[in-house]
Amino acid sequence: MKNNHTPEIRFAGFTGDWEKRKLSDIKDVRDGTHDSPKYYNEGFPLVTSKNLTENGLDMTNVSLISEEDYQSINKRSKVDIGDIIFGMIGTIGNPVIVDRENFAIKNVALIKHGGEVTNEFLIQLLKSTIFGKYIRNENAGNTQKFLGLSKIRDYQFLSPSYQEQKEIGNFFKQLDDTIVLQQQELTTLKQTKQGILQKMFPKEGESVPEVRFPRFTGDWEQCKLSEAVNVLDGDRGKNYPSNGDLLEAGHTLFLSASNITENGFSFESNQYITEEKSSSLGNGKLELNDIVVTSRGSLGHIAWYNADVQKHIPYARINSGMLLLRSKEKVNPSFLTQFLKSPLGKKQIDLISFGSAQPQLTKKDVSNYKISIPSFDEQSIIGVFFDDMDTLITLHQRELDALKETKKAFLQKMFV
Repeated sequence: MKNNHTPEIRFAGFTGDWEKRKLSDIKDVRDGTHDSPKYYNEGFPLVTSKNLTENGLDMTNVSLISEEDYQSINKRSKVDIGDIIFGMIGTIGNPVIVDRENFAIKNVALIKHGGEVTNEFLIQLLKSTIFGKYIRNENAGNTQKFLGLSKIRDYQFLSPSYQEQKEIGNFFKQLDDTIVLQQQELTTLKQTKQGILQKMFPKEGESVPEVRFPRFTGDWEQCKLSEAVNVLDGDRGKNYPSNGDLLEAGHTLFLSASNITENGFSFESNQYITEEKSSSLGNGKLELNDIVVTSRGSLGHIAWYNADVQKHIPYARINSGMLLLRSKEKVNPSFLTQFLKSPLGKKQIDLISFGSAQPQLTKKDVSNYKISIPSFDEQSIIGVFFDDMDTLITLHQRELDALKETKKAFLQKMFV
């Protein structure tokens, strides 16, 4: 039976209460420099919390410091393989077991490996809601997120025998490895799609793409977007919804910036208006196959309101920071969606939004946006091809999300 000193789920053969421990009693806990050394184009990496992500240590945008500063920092906080590091200022957490050497740390906590509690067990505890709650309690009321070294050293937790720690650590290591593999496959799919988008749409100044399906020849036609679609904006009149009109549930989804992402529609956080409020509005009601374009804030995010989305969200309206593209017979909406997401399409959006203190896309500029289109048959085949690829990407994303939720559930039930 679960009590305050045993987890809800345990491996067979392990019994008895977990023991209360203080981190500094069983681990050598340090922190990196809090100074601001000079940065150079060449030198030794200086890892900060920005380099610590939920997917591990990201060294793609790391600052570089001199050998003198590197050696100075490492005199008191040298990072070795097997150590744990995590952010302690700004972004707190994202713990990582180090698998490489030759870098220094700034505003990052360091827990050395060794001792009677394994780092493979400890890192999972630091990823759990238990440690998350400790962070929130220590930062209650503070505008600047910070977890001081003394608070980290004072952290108290429960741990089992060394052998049970190893079992738990190995279990989550296998789960983490599966998540990493799934993430890598998803990233590869997305990169593959971007590569194909570059080749299956004409480059700037060209009239045919590098790669085409068999039997299609001839130049693509260039035209203004307004010749292929109707460009519509939303209602901005006296009946425009106020904060008091927005509901957690209701008849019509009133789209916000969080609903239109780089990957299309997202419905994790929704706001609604009543049917009556929707009926009082003029423009901006979505129809099947409309394409939504964000015109303020995060510019140029594209989402296609296809049959699958309409089945899930039968009534929706755009807000004042969006535009609707309603296809005419000349263009396939699936093809147009992919064109707008292509490198050429994105570059066009950047060009028409460039130069403003607060960049935005106007209805006029979007109407004059230049597109290249082949025959309707070729459009349809290209659209289906990328739709299938998007479906595969979505399936991999769902599998990844399910794995992460599975791990989250195990963390809640296998720690106390």
